[in-house]
Amino acid sequence: MAEKQNLFEYTEDSIKSLDWREHIRLRPGMYIGKLGDGSSPDDGIYVLIKEVVDNCIDEHMMGYGKQIEITIDQKTVTVRDYGRGIPLGKVVDVVSKINTGAKYDSKAFQKSVGLNGVGTKAVNALSQFFKVTAFREGKEKTAEFAKGVLTKEHKEAKTDEPNGTFVTFIPDDSVFKNFHYIHEYLDNLLWNYCYLNAGLVILFNGKKYVSKNGLLDLLQRRTNEDELRYPIIHLKGEDIETAITHNNDYGEEIFSFVNGQFTTQGGTHQQAFREAFVKVIRDFYKKDYEASDIRQSIAAAIAVRVVEPVFESQTKTKLGSQYMEEGGSTMKNFINDFLARELDNFLHKNPTTADALKKRIEQSERERKELAGIKKLANERAKKANMHNKKLRDCRFHYNEEPTGKDKDAILQKQKESTIFITEGDSASGSITKARDVEKQAVFSLRGKPLNCYGLTKKVVYENEEFNLLQHALNIEDGIEGLRYNQIIFATDADVDGMHIRLLLMTFFLQFFPDLVKNGHVYVLETPLFRVRNKQETIYCYDETEKQAAVKKLGSKPEITRFKGLGEISPEEFARFIGPDMRVQPVLVMPETHIQQILEYYMGKNTQERQEFIINNLKVEQDLVEEEKVGEKEGGLVL
Repeated sequence: MAEKQNLFEYTEDSIKSLDWREHIRLRPGMYIGKLGDGSSPDDGIYVLIKEVVDNCIDEHMMGYGKQIEITIDQKTVTVRDYGRGIPLGKVVDVVSKINTGAKYDSKAFQKSVGLNGVGTKAVNALSQFFKVTAFREGKEKTAEFAKGVLTKEHKEAKTDEPNGTFVTFIPDDSVFKNFHYIHEYLDNLLWNYCYLNAGLVILFNGKKYVSKNGLLDLLQRRTNEDELRYPIIHLKGEDIETAITHNNDYGEEIFSFVNGQFTTQGGTHQQAFREAFVKVIRDFYKKDYEASDIRQSIAAAIAVRVVEPVFESQTKTKLGSQYMEEGGSTMKNFINDFLARELDNFLHKNPTTADALKKRIEQSERERKELAGIKKLANERAKKANMHNKKLRDCRFHYNEEPTGKDKDAILQKQKESTIFITEGDSASGSITKARDVEKQAVFSLRGKPLNCYGLTKKVVYENEEFNLLQHALNIEDGIEGLRYNQIIFATDADVDGMHIRLLLMTFFLQFFPDLVKNGHVYVLETPLFRVRNKQETIYCYDETEKQAAVKKLGSKPEITRFKGLGEISPEEFARFIGPDMRVQPVLVMPETHIQQILEYYMGKNTQERQEFIINNLKVEQDLVEEEKVGEKEGGLVL
C-alpha cells in the first residue's frame, strides 16, 4: 500500500521567525486577552489603556508622581504621568523592543505589576498611531509609530515640562473592529487604581478620582449601606489590606488585587483569603460552621503586595504565585496569620459586630437546611430532564476548566469567549443552534415566559423547572466560581414580549445570582430590525437611522424587510449576527444602585409611582422598540 502524500511538508522553509511586532499582531490574544468591541470589561481596548496606566502606577508606587491625567476623545487615548520619565536615550527601545525595560531589576521595581517588558510594546504594535514623549530634567524626546513601526524619531529638545511620560495612541480598527469605550468600565478601572493607591489623583476627561481610605472606600461604593449587616471591617498591615462585611444578597462578592492589579479571576491570594476567613470565624465562635454559610452574602476586598508576582497570563487577571517572595512565607500562611491576628482582635474588641456577623451566618445555615430536601429532589429532576430534552445545546469549551500544557493560552482565550445564548421558542433556538460556533457557543431554550421571581425565596429556583435547569446548565448552584460560560446572552425578539422576557431573566439573576451581573457576565444580543437589499447588496440595520442610511445608499426603492422575531431570521443570516461582529450590550449594575429598590419598582406590585411613570411615558410598541434600540447603542443597559 502506497504511503499517503504529506499534505504539509515539514522542512527548513516551514520554520518562521517573527519579529516582536509581527508576533503580537498575529497572536494578540497572548498579550491582551480577547479582542472584543468594548462590550466586555476585559476587552482588549481596555487592556491597552491599563498597560499604559500600569506604568504610571508603578512610578507612583516608587514615590514619583502624585497625579495621572487621562483623556479619551472618541478613539484617541492620551495618558500623562509625572514620574521620572523614560531615560531619553531609551525611549524608542522601551516601547518597541521586547524584553526591554527597567523592571528586570527587582531592586528598582520589587512589587511592580509589569515585569515582562511587554505592556507598552503590545499597545504600540496594536495601535494604528502611537506616540510617546519622555520629559526628563529639562529635556524631552518623542517617537512616533504606526502599528509598531517607527515612523518618526524626534531629536532631543529643551522643555519646561515637568518630568514624566506622555503617551497617545489610537487602537488599530483593523484589529479592534467597531470598538467603542463604555464609560462605566473605565470608571470602575480608574476607581480601583485610586482605592489601591490612597492619595493618588487621576483626572479623566476632567473628572477627579481620589481615595483617602483605600479598600474601605471601595466597599462603601460597591455596597448599599442600608443592607449591610454590620459596619465594614477595615484592616491594614504590611503588604496587605482587606475590607469585609455581609449584606442580604445571595452569593459572594470578593474583589482581589495584587500590586495594584485587579485580578478579576482571583488566584492564590483570593483562595487563601476565602479559606483563612472561614478558619478564623470557626476558631473565634468555636463552632464548625459550613464554609458556604460563613461566606454567604459576604462582600469583601483583599489586596496584597508580592515580590515579582507570577500571573497565569499576560493580562494578569489570575495570580499564580504561591509565595509572597522567594524564600518567604507562603501566600496561604501569610494571609491566614494576618487574619488570625487582626480579624480575631477586631471581633473581640467589637462585640456588636461579632454578634451581627454570627446572626448572618446562622441565618444562612437555616436557609441552607430548609433547602436541603428540595435541592436533592430538584437535582434528580434536572438529571432526568437533561436526559430527555434538548433545552441545552452545549459547546466544547467551558469557562471554569483549568487548562494546562503548551496550548494553555489558546484554551484560555477560547474560554473567555465561551457563550451561552438564552432564547425563547423552538424556531429562534433552532436558528441560533444551526448558526452557532459549536466550539464556544451554547444555546439554552426557554419554554414561554419565565416566572417573575421578585420577592420570592431561593426555594423557587429549585421548584421551578425552568430556573432549576438553567442554574444547572450554568453550574452556578454553589456560586459563580463554577460558571461554565463567560458570557450569558439574552437572545429575545426585538418587541415588547421579548423585552418582557429580558426583564424577567434580569430579575432572576439580580434576585438570586447578583454577582453574575456585577462581574460583567450578562449581556443582551442585538439583532437587526431591518434587512435592506437590492440585487447587488444586502445591508442589515439595527435601528431606523441605519435603515434610512441604507435606503439612501442603495437607492431605487430597495426591498425592506422588518424582522418581527428571531425565528424569521434564517440560520445563514444568523451566523452573521453571532459571529466575530456580534453586537451585544452588557447589563451594568452601577455601584450606587440599590438592587432591591430597582426590582421592587419595576417588578413588584403596581405602585402609584410606576403607574404615573407608564402613563407619562406611554408610547406605541413600534416607537418603544425603536427608542430602546437607539438608546442601547451608545453603551450598556445601565441599572
